[in-house]
Amino acid sequence: MRRHTTRAVKLLSALALLTVGSGAAVGCGSEKAVGHGGSTARARAVADAWHGSKAAEEWAKGYYPVGDAIQLPDGAFHTDADKRAYTTQNFVLRTTLPDTPESNGVVKWDDGRSLTLPLMGARRAYDSLARGSNDGPRLTVTGARLGETPVATSRGPATVPAWLFTLDGYDTPLKRVAIGPSKPPKPPIAPAAESPSDELWPLQRLVGVGDDGRTLTVLAAHGACDDGPAVNVLETQDSVVLSASIVGTKDGPCTAQLLGTEKTVKLRRPLGGRLLLDAFTGSPVPSGAVRWG
Repeated sequence: MRRHTTRAVKLLSALALLTVGSGAAVGCGSEKAVGHGGSTARARAVADAWHGSKAAEEWAKGYYPVGDAIQLPDGAFHTDADKRAYTTQNFVLRTTLPDTPESNGVVKWDDGRSLTLPLMGARRAYDSLARGSNDGPRLTVTGARLGETPVATSRGPATVPAWLFTLDGYDTPLKRVAIGPSKPPKPPIAPAAESPSDELWPLQRLVGVGDDGRTLTVLAAHGACDDGPAVNVLETQDSVVLSASIVGTKDGPCTAQLLGTEKTVKLRRPLGGRLLLDAFTGSPVPSGAVRWG
């Protein structure tokens, strides 16, 4: 394998621009900045930095959902047209939205703890759903009211305020969580380097958590001329640190594509309330629409 940084730089550019398939021909291979032993040491450094830190204390007190802010009606969707309308965010409003004043909502955890945070109004919640404006199929909203919904968080299951939007043709509402996450604390450790290398690369996001809490699925980045990503795990009492790398580099021409592949890892014990950290960034692994079960 040729030892130069061209591919890593190209992939980083693709990551920053969120583009796929730029078509630029580059040489494959990259300079090794961190070997396997180095990535293990980095994971340990991240775990040690978070252990007992002010950032960890702040994180333990905050609201950080690891589920989607939007929950679909039961049986969604009935037709391909409805599915297309949702994915293109094409909605039509056939009701008057509640005019709620500026107020707060309460997150209630199953263990009795709670947290008060600013409440999102009905108009803002609806606008976050209905960003489409094309001539294709649309979902019709016929009602809206403030209710609650369960959400998975970094501190365990919680019940949070949510706007419940009634959709024409569906018996149960589409739910939009009505509060945003807490401001994340500043990580107690800097990123591993200015740029990723094949041996240590930032994870894209958490994808799923198994019912037993021991199976984690993450989306990991890689390029078009390698064998894909690998993810190693370091477990401690209060954190789980994931180290992503890119394996199987090949010589020759290579398009500068940033690809994402789901990788599943097994933990020795359930994730529970432990911090899930990225070895490269030194920060919690980003969450998106997370699957549970």
